[in-house]
Amino acid sequence: MKILMLSWEYPPRVVGGISRVVHDLSHRLVNDGHNVTVVTYRDGNVPYYEDDNGVNVYRIDNFMISPNNFIDWVMQLNFNMIAKVGEIISEKGNFDVIHAHDWLTAYAGKTLKFAYNTPLVSTIHATEAGRNSGIHGDMQKYINDTEWMLTYESSEVIVNSNYMKGELQRLFGLPYEKINVIPNGVNLNLFNDVQKDYDFRRKFAMDNEKIILFMGRLVYEKGVQTLISAMPKILSHYHDSKLVIAGKGGMIDELRAQVNRLGLGNKVYFTGYLGSKDVQKMYKCSDVSVFPSTYEPFGIVALEAMLSGTPVVVSDIGGLNEIVEHGVNGMKSYAGNPNSLADSILALLFDKNLCNNITQNAKQKVKANYNWAKIADDTRYSYEKAICETMASRQAKQIAQEVAQKQIKKTNEFTNLLSFKKSRQAYA
Repeated sequence: MKILMLSWEYPPRVVGGISRVVHDLSHRLVNDGHNVTVVTYRDGNVPYYEDDNGVNVYRIDNFMISPNNFIDWVMQLNFNMIAKVGEIISEKGNFDVIHAHDWLTAYAGKTLKFAYNTPLVSTIHATEAGRNSGIHGDMQKYINDTEWMLTYESSEVIVNSNYMKGELQRLFGLPYEKINVIPNGVNLNLFNDVQKDYDFRRKFAMDNEKIILFMGRLVYEKGVQTLISAMPKILSHYHDSKLVIAGKGGMIDELRAQVNRLGLGNKVYFTGYLGSKDVQKMYKCSDVSVFPSTYEPFGIVALEAMLSGTPVVVSDIGGLNEIVEHGVNGMKSYAGNPNSLADSILALLFDKNLCNNITQNAKQKVKANYNWAKIADDTRYSYEKAICETMASRQAKQIAQEVAQKQIKKTNEFTNLLSFKKSRQAYA
């Protein structure tokens, strides 16, 4: 298959989870014998074209004018995506399927679908309504409407959890059979040859301190504020513990203020953004990884932590709730509840046997259910369904046109015959 991926982020540009999903899925599809082209935004001093181990990556600039807002910036990006794909098709021929990732590439996906009569598949990684607990303004309404449009125009829609499937049915009224649940995955070799680096660990905590790790964007829906609120209770029972918050985001100043207000300055450490190698080391150095999201369609970071051998604590929400079985391959807490979160973390800090059992079970589940070979195979099946549906639709239109033409021909013949008879009668 010749597959076109449209994504606003691709390594080294990493904004959220889409970047890693598109990267890993594309490479697995190439490994399975498919031809994959990614068109994405060029951020920083990176090449416009790159052969990334078999994946053809085309990066585009945005127009050299300052957009009024983020929506205008996204629209400019879509215009340039359409132009670049047109160039690629002129040179190398059409694609078998277009795969658009989230609303950020919706208009490019829709335009290319109609321009080149190509099946469109979309992945909805999260919804605007879910991120904001509803739609509260004009910009959010615009994004929500664009998400609906993308799912409407797509032959098949992919989501990463049953939770997201229910959300799309509720928000957009999509048919049950149109939505394919295909989880995200993780590179099973991610932590091969990665050892616990004690010198690296000492940058963040003392040797006697247990590291409680949060990894992710510092935004409200990731629940960092709940974890900070849980720290006083944790420290009152287990003083030799340290919260390490790895990531960047718009809440950084608010979270620092919360830490100072609670008097936790020496027990909470903000690392800022970490590169991929440091992320791997950080997981290996941590004693507990915590993901207390208030909204989480899936949660790739939880898979990474589980694969690293670090016991995880998650909130009982969204995709996280489907990944983790409480007390078996991780611990759960009530979303937004600091006391519940503290209890689950403390259970792991005090019980080494529980940690060992959980980490063993977690690794087995990740390897069995979240490997890219299985995910790519399921995605390919969605592509094939979209292609078959498009072909069937074309055939149905062709048949309808042929029937209509035959009907018009018969009508014209009857009209001509009737006219001839009237003429003869008039002559007679």
